[in-house]
Amino acid sequence: MRIYFELLWIFLRRKIFMFAPNAMRIRMLREDGVRIGEGCIVHTPYFSTEPYLIEIGNHVAISSGTEFITHDATSFVFAERHPRMSLYGTIKVGNNVFFGLDCLVLPNTTIGNNCVIGAGSVVRGVIPDDSVVFGNPAQVVMKMPMLEKLLVHSKGRILPDGTHGMTSPEKRRALRRHFRLD
Repeated sequence: MRIYFELLWIFLRRKIFMFAPNAMRIRMLREDGVRIGEGCIVHTPYFSTEPYLIEIGNHVAISSGTEFITHDATSFVFAERHPRMSLYGTIKVGNNVFFGLDCLVLPNTTIGNNCVIGAGSVVRGVIPDDSVVFGNPAQVVMKMPMLEKLLVHSKGRILPDGTHGMTSPEKRRALRRHFRLD
């Protein structure tokens, strides 16, 4: 019965998390034991059952659906020979990192500074500084200077100031004008 209430609490807390403002989300994660830096944006409540094994640097953006997993339950298949075996690993994310939608970060992962993790990536191991990675398994596909050049020259770039600070109607007009949808 106790486990049922714990699972119910986790479910309810995750729902509350998703409707909370970002500052409250960060506070909740810190209360759970996640070591998280300043200037972060978090859109996911999935920080494993051992959140205290996760460290997030400064200026990290984590998109919705991303999950951090700090345990490995594959020991289940060896239960006859090793009935009490448990496997865990830490996760460390550097500064200035962006996670796309629905990434999966596995135990024993270290992601360096200035990295982009592409949507849907499954990340395990060491990701060097200044890397752009995606895939399953996630692999380095380019370095950050190349990504910057691609973004600066992208036909989707809105000049001169982007859409930051625009109201929804202003943004809609700007994007429709940019993509010649009027």
